[in-house]
Amino acid sequence: MTSKRGTSLQKVKAVFTDYIGTITNARRYTMEVSIERLHNALSEAGFQTEKSKFLEAYGKAHEKYRLVRFEELREVTNAVWVSETLCELGHKVDARNGSLTSALDVFFRDYVKSLELRPYAETLLKKISEKCALGLISNFTYAPVIHYSIIRLGIGQYFDAVIVSHECGWRKPHLKIFSDALKQLDVKATEAVFIGDNPEEDIRGALDVGMKTVFVHSQFFGSKDLKKSGVKADFVGKDLEEIYQCLPKIIGI
Repeated sequence: MTSKRGTSLQKVKAVFTDYIGTITNARRYTMEVSIERLHNALSEAGFQTEKSKFLEAYGKAHEKYRLVRFEELREVTNAVWVSETLCELGHKVDARNGSLTSALDVFFRDYVKSLELRPYAETLLKKISEKCALGLISNFTYAPVIHYSIIRLGIGQYFDAVIVSHECGWRKPHLKIFSDALKQLDVKATEAVFIGDNPEEDIRGALDVGMKTVFVHSQFFGSKDLKKSGVKADFVGKDLEEIYQCLPKIIGI
């Protein structure tokens, strides 16, 4: 593990970690199959639509809100663009409709099953939770996926707080989601460390709020991405085992 600032971090009161990419990998997942299952579930719930028209309208709504989510950093849950898709196709339905929630559960079922812990993930989380408070901060449009999957993977007991952009309303790197997490654990930014794999969302966001940061290589991001971003993490680790081995230096234990 390398230290970008050349010094070890002071003893901290809380560690926050990203989830997908950092703690988990998504394996053998196909979005096209999930969308087809979503369409089928909506049809069974009474929202009959022609599949090709549904896919076209869904794609337009998804792109519309993708821009909102990534440019304005305001999180928009899937139910919003699914309800807009159905309204475009002649149905009158609100995003809060329970049938949409049930359909989204079907939509994300395969994705939840695709998530698996990265090597050393549980060992790392257990060790951190024994030494200080531990929080999870995740960008995700449907919070039940995060809450359910951490239980399914057997790591829910390690977290003192779980903050999901769907529930917060703002996405990393927006300061609001980080400040909400700090408030939940009652710590200052200078007393916290963030571990993540996304240079912009995780590392830049945490640095902007005043946290120390640890970048970990993942299936999504590596050294080239970190260098390209221009962001300087306090520590860089090639995997979670290396971060575990360097915990004394990272959190001062």
